[in-house]
Amino acid sequence: MHRPLRPLVALAALALAACAPAPVRRGGEERALLAAQAARERALVPQDRWSLTARIAVSNGKDGGSGTLEWTQDGAEYTFVVRAPVTGKSFRLRGGPDGAVLEGLDARPLRDASAETLLARELGWHVPLADLAAWVRGLRAEGPAELSFGTDGLPSALAQDGWRIEYRDWYADRDPPLPQKVFAERPPYRVRLSIERWQLQ
Repeated sequence: MHRPLRPLVALAALALAACAPAPVRRGGEERALLAAQAARERALVPQDRWSLTARIAVSNGKDGGSGTLEWTQDGAEYTFVVRAPVTGKSFRLRGGPDGAVLEGLDARPLRDASAETLLARELGWHVPLADLAAWVRGLRAEGPAELSFGTDGLPSALAQDGWRIEYRDWYADRDPPLPQKVFAERPPYRVRLSIERWQLQ
């Protein structure tokens, strides 16, 4: 029996979108945009210690919830903390190569060798965590992906691994730019993420 959706607001932190049509571009312009994206990825991928604070809202097509998300990435180790605004109840996921620990749902920590398996079992949510760390930064994860670009030359949409991710706004004054609003969808799951703070170390 699956637990309520609200605690997972945290992970979903990663997506909601009905991608808007991309402007038609000439071949040379498209190549230049892809080259600029590849340069962003070369700059950001090696920076594997970072954190963000965001507001998130998530829906599974029937139920939904909202809260705040704190995501800390330290190399292969990560921590997600979600707090609901009304109850103040916290949900924490810590993980890495040695497995994952989910706290705040039961009196005891819940553990599994796979974070994805743990989330699916305890929350009924199927989230590609390895891909999320790339998507939330506006990067492509490993494997086939389709990119669309906005008039600002930054990605406006990304389709990968069955997810459609839309980048509604960017912190364009950062070098390199980082997403500010990320919406994503893989029916029936839909998520909105409004990032209030980025910190790269």
